[in-house]
Amino acid sequence: MRKGLLTFATVGLLASGGTAACGDTLGGPDHGDSARTPKIGVILPDSKSSARWEGADRRFLEEAFQRAGVRYDIQNAQGDKSQFQTIAEQMITNGVTTLMIVNLDSGTGKAVLDKARSQGVATIDYDRLTVGGSALYYVSFDNEAVGRLQGEGLVRCLAAKGVRQPVVSYLNGSPTDNNASQLKSGYDSVLQPKFDAREYTKGPVDAVPDWDNAQAATIFEQQLTQTDGRIDGVIAANDGVANAVISVLKKNKLNGRVPVTGQDADPQGLQNVLAGDQCMTVYKAIREEAEAASDLAVAVARGRTKDTGQTVRDPQTGRDVPAVLLSPRAVYRDDISDVIAADFVTRAEVCSGGYAKLCADAGVR
Repeated sequence: MRKGLLTFATVGLLASGGTAACGDTLGGPDHGDSARTPKIGVILPDSKSSARWEGADRRFLEEAFQRAGVRYDIQNAQGDKSQFQTIAEQMITNGVTTLMIVNLDSGTGKAVLDKARSQGVATIDYDRLTVGGSALYYVSFDNEAVGRLQGEGLVRCLAAKGVRQPVVSYLNGSPTDNNASQLKSGYDSVLQPKFDAREYTKGPVDAVPDWDNAQAATIFEQQLTQTDGRIDGVIAANDGVANAVISVLKKNKLNGRVPVTGQDADPQGLQNVLAGDQCMTVYKAIREEAEAASDLAVAVARGRTKDTGQTVRDPQTGRDVPAVLLSPRAVYRDDISDVIAADFVTRAEVCSGGYAKLCADAGVR
């Protein structure tokens, strides 16, 4: 079932016109047309909500900046809003020419973007749109498409299990993350017609503050209590939330019986898919996201603009933000080899320990 993960097209194509790492890193000689080498600052949100931030985004951004021959400083706010602002102020003081952020919430993000703009620093929203913000560009994925894939995945998995009139619960992402509302719009577009037709019953719907996995487990335990254990399918907004749900299902001997969605295609999520405890996940080509963001960051640092061919409407201000949106892909058990082939995760990460036999049985290469 090979579909070539590396050939994904973006919706908007560019047309030319772990541990916090501190300090500058120089990737190589600068062959650009600026008298000074651009210096790109990146603030990642945390390392707890998803393995992607340190395991994928940092790696691919570093590679992209090194190829571009620019200086860069990538740091992680570890979920601390005060630290987020402190890092931003330090980066601005230390002379970044472009600041790229993954906001913790739109209020903090807007304050940082406005401060950078007032100091003549170009800004980019990476992965999450800062609602009400002033970023020059937004680079992410089509999050409504991600949500649609999750909704379609749950429908597929419930049908495969022959569940009639299932009760479906939601564990949405953080209410402070605009992506979470876009995801919900996506899976609602698939599931709401099922609820309206009374084919499915809508169970509890809750948001997970700050994408916190420990809170997700507590919330899902409460959902099970509310429904007297009658939940037949779960929309979990990402793989971390899905794993929290699965941990509760295991305690109740319901894992593998209740389909659970996810996104990010991180090693743990892929292992859960292999084991049959998670219905599916969604792969997002973060290497392509990082490369697109790097391309824009270097361009704006040199005073150039690019036509992305796509915009996203800021729901608060109504501003059309120039955007690059990449296309996601649903991943089921038969697709795991493709995620490995894309160099997103390694076979060793997925097929370790007790998962070795599951990988072999599934033909994971």
